[in-house]
Amino acid sequence: MGRPWSYRYELYRHLHANMQQIFGDARAAGAELGITADMRGTIGLTGAVSAMHGALRQEVAEAMDAVAAKPVSSAALDEEIRHLIKQTYGDGYDAALVSTCEAGLMVAFDVLFAPPTLGRGAPYRGRYLALYERFMHHPGAYGRPFPPKYKEYLAEQGESAGEYGIQGKRVADLDAAIVRMAGADYTAHGIKHFPALNLLNVDAAETVARIEAMAHRHGASLVGLASLAYDTPGYGYGQKGPDGTPLIQTGMARIAREFDVPYIVDNAWSAPIIGADIRKLGADVMVYSMDKVTGAPTCGLIIGKEEPMIQIRRALGIHGPRAGGLSSHGKAAFNAIDPGKEALVGALAAMRILRDRPHVVLGALDRLHDLVLEEFQTLPEPLRQGWTIYKSRNSLAVELAYNGTWGSPDASGNTAMGIPIFTVEDMYTGTNLIQAGLQHMGLAPTITFDGNIWVSNGLGNVDGDGNLLEAPTRLALRGLFRMIEIVSRHAGLSA
Repeated sequence: MGRPWSYRYELYRHLHANMQQIFGDARAAGAELGITADMRGTIGLTGAVSAMHGALRQEVAEAMDAVAAKPVSSAALDEEIRHLIKQTYGDGYDAALVSTCEAGLMVAFDVLFAPPTLGRGAPYRGRYLALYERFMHHPGAYGRPFPPKYKEYLAEQGESAGEYGIQGKRVADLDAAIVRMAGADYTAHGIKHFPALNLLNVDAAETVARIEAMAHRHGASLVGLASLAYDTPGYGYGQKGPDGTPLIQTGMARIAREFDVPYIVDNAWSAPIIGADIRKLGADVMVYSMDKVTGAPTCGLIIGKEEPMIQIRRALGIHGPRAGGLSSHGKAAFNAIDPGKEALVGALAAMRILRDRPHVVLGALDRLHDLVLEEFQTLPEPLRQGWTIYKSRNSLAVELAYNGTWGSPDASGNTAMGIPIFTVEDMYTGTNLIQAGLQHMGLAPTITFDGNIWVSNGLGNVDGDGNLLEAPTRLALRGLFRMIEIVSRHAGLSA
């Protein structure tokens, strides 16, 4: 690939100046591909974007309709969920359903990491360790960042600074000590110029060593560890043990055991039962967004070892009444994040599909992966160099990472330029030209930032039973690769 610009900011300044022309090219390409007015926004590359949820599976919708007009005991549904999870993971594990994945993270951090407020005297401060990784505005945002150089690193990642933004998310008397991943590249990119996390070359052993050193450094105030639970190389978890579990995660679990503190993992974009196994990973608590890839309604699932889950379930008011007994669905510290009976029933239906008929979702994933590889060939050959494509069973997604289209920075930060990389800040401000361009094309976009694209089923490309529909899937993928070609052409990388 050529190098038409001397510096990165010049490339992104040029793209910003030509945004409207790029969007015009996207609209023309959408018409050329056959995206008609009635199709606009109904077909996408995922059902996992928070602002645009995928369709419910027919079986899930029917289960919810069946209870909508009936009086149903939420406590009984809570028990069904915990029974299903125990059938899957064993009696040493438990579960709770909440309104969203973020609600699950909030209660887990508050219950397991936050220092106690009762007792005389000033409260002590706790400090948990979090990786400097993608989506840090979720697992890394519940404490004040340490060291201080990171205090503004989350200010614009999908949140607003101030009382009701990032500040409102932080737990009292809790700090988050940030650990940089060894081998990661945090070079700045994008029109809204911020560090873009290239995690393809993360060294798991060295990263775990850094985490362990940080744990010893903060041992006196260490209250826990947190990370994502993903399994893809583009998220830094490409190096795995013999059983396929990422080495960083098993390393963090070991450190947590040594210091007798909890390890919380955020596995939002994933499927329980058939995805990452909390027993192999060694985490204490794992939190899911059930509406992203399982075909369930909007809700979050917390599963974990029984001991920490007792405290979480107590905080939710579902671990039995104060007067005694095993079942309740009452008032407690976090009853405001009650999911409701429809979500409880819908999540149960979705989990039963994952348990009893995993071949349905895994077959659709396999076919999606095949189509991604086929449609990838529609990119001009020079633009196909340097990509990493990975099929994730955990996330029921196909990851496309194009950080490798860029050369490695030299001592001065100069590099051979590749396909433009847009940051998460670009995503939220509408200056991620690939993602915004897909909308102008008439497609619902997927998560696309830091040179990393995730494609999954769920929005207009599967039938009511979750079977992949080839025509809309090919159309959405063809639109994605055409959009990448358009942006690359405006960047001077192709004719």
